[in-house]
Order: sequence, then C-alpha cells, then structure tokens
Amino acid sequence: MDISVVVPVYNEEESISESVRRLKSVLESMTANYEIILVNDGSRDGTMSIIEGLASNDKALKIISFSRNFGHQLAVSAGMKYSSGDCVVIIDADLQDPPELIPAMYEKCREGYDIVYGKRIARHGESFFKLFTAKVFYKIINKLTNNLIPMDTGDFRLIGRKAVDALNSMPEHARFLRGMGSWTGFSQCPFLYERDKRFAGKTKYSLKKMLKLASDGIFSFSYAPLVLPYIIGLAMKTAGLVWLIVLLFMLGKDIPSWQPVIAFMLLIAGIILLCMGIIGTYIARIYEEAKGRPLYIIDKTIGF
Repeated sequence: MDISVVVPVYNEEESISESVRRLKSVLESMTANYEIILVNDGSRDGTMSIIEGLASNDKALKIISFSRNFGHQLAVSAGMKYSSGDCVVIIDADLQDPPELIPAMYEKCREGYDIVYGKRIARHGESFFKLFTAKVFYKIINKLTNNLIPMDTGDFRLIGRKAVDALNSMPEHARFLRGMGSWTGFSQCPFLYERDKRFAGKTKYSLKKMLKLASDGIFSFSYAPLVLPYIIGLAMKTAGLVWLIVLLFMLGKDIPSWQPVIAFMLLIAGIILLCMGIIGTYIARIYEEAKGRPLYIIDKTIGF
C-alpha cells in the first residue's frame, strides 16, 4: 500500500461525502494503491450510515466504528494502527485542510522527511477567541517543553511508516500526537498553507475539548508544573518573612493583629490548594495509565 489516509469523523454528515470525493480525486491522480480509513468516533447523526453506503461500493474505503465517542486523538491513533500504507496522511473531514495539498506533502516525504506537518500561515473562518487562545497555548507549551511542538500546527500531516510504527508503539491514554511526533526525533519538515473555512456544519472542538487537549499537551510533555509549587512556596516564604519584619519594626502596633493574619491565611490556603491540584493532576494521569484499559473500543470494522 502506497498511501493511507486517516480521517477521524464525528457528526460530519454534511461534509463527509464531499470530503471523500475530493480525497479520492487527489489520491487517484497519485496512485492506484491507496486506502482511506474513516474512523467513526461515536457519531450520533447520520454519519455512519453515509460512510457505510460509500464503502459498500468502494474497496478503497475502510471503516472503523467506535462503541462511543473516545475523542479525536484516539480516533486518529486507531486509524494509524490499522493503516498499511508506506506513509499515512492525517486529515479532518471538515475540509479546512485541503486534500489537494497531499501530493506536494508527499513529495516532501520522498525527499527524506519522516514527518511533513502542516503549518498554518492563515486560518480563515475562525473566531478571534480561537486564534488568540491557540497562540497563547503554543507560546506556553513551547516555553515548558523547550520548543518541542512547532507553532501554528495541527494534526494535518503526512507521516512515514517508520514514524507511524513508533507512534503506534506508544501506549499512553492522554495522547497529544503532534507532540508525540516531535518527541520521536525523526526528521520533520513544515508545509506552509492557508487553512480554509469549514465546508459545512460547526466545529466539534468545544472549549472543554480544547482545554483538555491543551492540558494533555502540557502535562504529557512537561514536568514544569510540578516545579511551580516549589517556586510559589519559596516566593511566599520570602514575602511572609518581609511582611513579618515590616509589621514588627515599621508599622508599629496600630494595626489589628487579626487582619494580616486572616489575609495571610487565605493566601496560603489558596496556594496550597493550587499546588495540590497540580500534583493531583499528575497522580490522576498515573492512575489512568495504571488501570490498563484499552485506548478505545471498536464496535465494528468494514473493509479490512
């Protein structure tokens, strides 16, 4: 198999047919030996019946259907595990990332790069809030991970088989694939492009899902948050000592003693709770991995 294309699908009944049509048009111009793997991530609309109809008359289309919604990153992971191509393209079904860019990305791969990742120079049709929060996220995560994850990138990319096999060997549940790809150390190359508006429908990435993805990226690739309680504690110890000196030697005895005590106790309590929350987040992730549950549960597959 020359090329596998993995398409995670969640409630995309309005765009999936056009997405498959454009993908097939591009891939047929490149090779006759390709596959398109549609991963139904627990869709609750008519998406599954549409892709089953498309796959019934097309051997190049293959379907993995989850028992429920497990999330975008796990849907992509399942598609990569079942793929057999020499290279794997990851692309969403909303057509914001144009399939017509795949041949140029494939040429970059043939030059010797293991991962060719899409780097957005423009993002059409996206709100100011989403653009702003994405920029802040990449700045924060690159500060914490020593620039492990390139700026303005998503999951749209072409990955060589060697890198795909490496990603498939990683068992963690909290998956942040763009960071995992960088962590492998394989050669990477950016591919600059302008991201289009959605073909139809609304984004399925709610604020809650974006925050979870951001936390997965930060907590999976940085221990810096664990150092934060030490830094805060040291700063508060110094501030408390200075405050005590000021109260004893400069402010006299006119200030009611309970006021600074109460304020200081509230501040310390808040800091303790913050530190406990950070440590608790890492412990929760250890617990999640220790349970040893599968990453996802597949209801059925078609075409494999």
